[in-house]
Amino acid sequence: MSRVAVVGVGYVGLPTAACLAALGHTVVGCDVDQIKVDKLNAGVSTMHEVGLDDLLHGARADGRLAFICSAPLAVMGAEFTFLCLPTPPCSDGSVDLSHILAVVDEIGPHLMAGSVLITKSTVPIGTSRLLAKRLNRSDVIVVSNPEFLREGAAVEDFLRAERVVVGADSAEASQSVGRLYAGTDAPVISVSPESAEIAKYAANAFLATKLSFVNEISAMCEELGADAGEVFAAVGADSRIGAGFLEPGPGWGGSCLPKDSAALLHAARSVELEPTLLRETIQANEQQFVRIADKVCRAVGGSLPGRILTIWGLTFKAGSDDLRMSPSLKIADLLIAAGASIRAFDPTLDGQAASLGADITLCPDAYSACEGSSAILVLTEWPQFGDLDLHRAATQMVWRAVVDARRVIDPAKAAAAGFTLDRIGSGAAEERGAGVKVAAA
Repeated sequence: MSRVAVVGVGYVGLPTAACLAALGHTVVGCDVDQIKVDKLNAGVSTMHEVGLDDLLHGARADGRLAFICSAPLAVMGAEFTFLCLPTPPCSDGSVDLSHILAVVDEIGPHLMAGSVLITKSTVPIGTSRLLAKRLNRSDVIVVSNPEFLREGAAVEDFLRAERVVVGADSAEASQSVGRLYAGTDAPVISVSPESAEIAKYAANAFLATKLSFVNEISAMCEELGADAGEVFAAVGADSRIGAGFLEPGPGWGGSCLPKDSAALLHAARSVELEPTLLRETIQANEQQFVRIADKVCRAVGGSLPGRILTIWGLTFKAGSDDLRMSPSLKIADLLIAAGASIRAFDPTLDGQAASLGADITLCPDAYSACEGSSAILVLTEWPQFGDLDLHRAATQMVWRAVVDARRVIDPAKAAAAGFTLDRIGSGAAEERGAGVKVAAA
């Protein structure tokens, strides 16, 4: 077993640290946020991630996992150092590497001779070479080992990984990093650093393209009388295509797909290529946000000023508490700009109202979010939304309409509660149109 440092314990770093400890390694996690470090050392997880709490408790109890705020102290004696740091987008789509560069400068003199520095963050092609040059230490190897973790399923994806990609110039370095994952049974794919870096971008750009295509076909289904669920059940049965990522939705978001698609587009243009498909994928996603907002406007009779609207689900996907680049917030912004105000509920966001802005009221439950509302928008695919009492929700509202952008509401239940339902991807004409105005008492 190895001694490992993980610098940055956010959505990538914390599952990485906990899972490596679960595999038997001794891990020190580092973060600049002292409050976060204190919580983690007390056994309190700082994010919503299935299975993470149990791993943290087990590793902490066995003495294999600790957290500190000093990066130089964290890397001292570590055979492997993972960089799991923010790589935010710049306005032109390029990637801001300032966090990674600052940490490399800070820890460089303290890295153990013969150790391996691993970029786990998603970084532009050529970053491993850049870091090796900046480090200027021939006794430290720089390797690319991109993450392929889905938020909400990061523990599962790490411990039962489909593949481990290692970008290194030597077979020995690749094998040493691959051995860290012993116990996962994942195949190790050894490639060059550049190939590893672009593989992560290519994977996310392909998934984004798949989702944009699904949403465009879903719109066709609505207009041509088909049902997207039925269509993609048939399409997904083709082994060349597969059933994953074939659900229509309000658009794709999160911290990875938008940023990585823009970064890959920027990288292509930097070498005078114009990736038409990728460009149109991004544009189609922006149009999907507008399309959902237009559905809402139609559902409440064509006018949004002064309307209260209910959003069920604010995180970018179920199983996560992450609001970064959430389609829900993109659509909320469009509705607010058109004159509406928002009451919202999400099962993971208790106490985070300050981060949502003054025009979104975060409510303690799904029903209170319906008070005075003209329409319910289902924007995150939390399965519990399908089990809510629509009759109870209806009693709080002044106009009974549902726009279901995640296909979790049962059409029969909506009709029984007096709602009109615009269900994404459904061509049933009776499910679309303006909602039902509630008569004054």
